[in-house]
Amino acid sequence: MVNETVQALTIAGTDSGGGAGVMADIKTMQERHVFSAAVVVAVTAQNTIGVQDFMAMPKKMIDEQFASVADDLKIRACKTGMLADVPTVESVVENLKKYDLGPLTVDPVMIAKGGARLLSEDAIATVREKLLPLADILTPNLPEAEELAGMKIETRDQMMQAAKKLQQLGVKNVLIKGGHQETTKESADFVLLENGHSFWVSSPRIKTNRTHGTGDTLSSCITAELAKGHDVETAIRTGKKYVQATIANGIQVGHGHGPLNHWATFDEAGDHQ
Repeated sequence: MVNETVQALTIAGTDSGGGAGVMADIKTMQERHVFSAAVVVAVTAQNTIGVQDFMAMPKKMIDEQFASVADDLKIRACKTGMLADVPTVESVVENLKKYDLGPLTVDPVMIAKGGARLLSEDAIATVREKLLPLADILTPNLPEAEELAGMKIETRDQMMQAAKKLQQLGVKNVLIKGGHQETTKESADFVLLENGHSFWVSSPRIKTNRTHGTGDTLSSCITAELAKGHDVETAIRTGKKYVQATIANGIQVGHGHGPLNHWATFDEAGDHQ
């Protein structure tokens, strides 16, 4: 009976405004009936208007959190979010190799909705070279995919090309989010699986500025579904449906890029309840 409850881990920074980062991850996993543990690697002073300041955790504290979680809990899947700088990325990579924490989803958080940089320029290479080869799923948005793949992405064909390039870096499965293509009526994401199968997942674009934490929410929902034992394609499709529900059933919090409604529910066919 010990550790029978499904458990997942988020490795990321906090958001004092509650809409993104560790806060969004925990809310999402809870909504998907998965117990969420956390390794906090950075703390931000942040709200819906922007990021006012942030501080990375010392390596010792990051290591101690990993050790504490691994010593007591049974983590069945994990994800990374904001990783701040080179020492933090390296520490996370070291611990991911040390402990068995299940399949890894990497959300390569680089820029906050308000424009603040959450990953230093020099850390991008470290993510590309050391973290991506450990990833079971990579979930970049278009600017992040451009940075990691080293190419411009403006068309569907280029999204597909970028996914192949990212897979060549060692990532098993790639999900490139198309949300930044704001001229389209639908938000279309491209998925390239480890076995070579690829597909698009689309949802109607909703005109709103209540989208803070979208990437965190998608990646943490995918992680929760993987922790339950679902396959990658099922986890991705559920994640897409959940995020669509959180945007469609919005809440009013803050004066800027507002957060998602993490307690929005849907049936597995994707219909809002």
